[in-house]
Amino acid sequence: MSALIQLPAFGENRDRELLKDSTTFCYKETDKGPLHAHAFFPQCSVPEEPTTLLIFFHGGFWDAAAATQFATQCLHFAERNCVCIAAETRVSSRHQSSPADAIEDAQDLIIAAKINHQTLGIDPQKVVLVGAAGGAFLALHAAMSKHPRTDQGFDPRPQALVLFSALVDTTPGTDQAKRFASNSQAKSLSPSKMMRRKLPPMLFLHGKNDRITPLEPVHSFRRWMKWKGNKVDVIEYEAADHRFFNFNCNPVHHDLTLRAMEAFLHRHKLVAASQTEEEPVWT
Repeated sequence: MSALIQLPAFGENRDRELLKDSTTFCYKETDKGPLHAHAFFPQCSVPEEPTTLLIFFHGGFWDAAAATQFATQCLHFAERNCVCIAAETRVSSRHQSSPADAIEDAQDLIIAAKINHQTLGIDPQKVVLVGAAGGAFLALHAAMSKHPRTDQGFDPRPQALVLFSALVDTTPGTDQAKRFASNSQAKSLSPSKMMRRKLPPMLFLHGKNDRITPLEPVHSFRRWMKWKGNKVDVIEYEAADHRFFNFNCNPVHHDLTLRAMEAFLHRHKLVAASQTEEEPVWT
């Protein structure tokens, strides 16, 4: 029998390269090991003046870890004088966890960052949550909870959200409902059932050809949110699927979505004026 060939850990090497400019810290211990946050600082150092914090929650529907999904966006906004965190939360493949566990982790991280705002060099009143698919679901929960947890006077609510290929509906009968412990939990935790007034502004970036998280539920969510007086923008992308914004999938869409994020965050006084030539088309 021939000896087994030891292949290089390509994924680990790639992730290490993407995170080489970040500072990694543990924000939570679990029975399966620590959860990390990977912080990208402007010019690789803590800002002297408090600045905006962007926390990025990766997609994957809480199954597999992918903290590097937003590494290029973190690097970009660190260059714009923001502190950016690529977040880890519990995933089922590693922790045998549920979406409810990931919701808890996301909120623990946001609160921990706010508590440690002086160490991070951030303004706890300028926190932006960014998420893709299941990560967008986590960001929506932090923003929409009627009775958010608090610790040392801080809660997980952000000042704005940017949501890619967002999952907004987990009610029974939807594709993602089966990931929850029960139909009643899937319904109660669905952002589509959590809408209320006075929520932070939201920007949805969505591909028209997305078959995993279709566009129509996002438009329905937007209509109801605007009816309640909230500020919600949607930008649609032609010939774009579920992963359209990832740099390794489509560099053009990746750059267009960066411009849209910059314009949105500038409108809400969360980043400095952009150098972009033109405003994106809002709907």
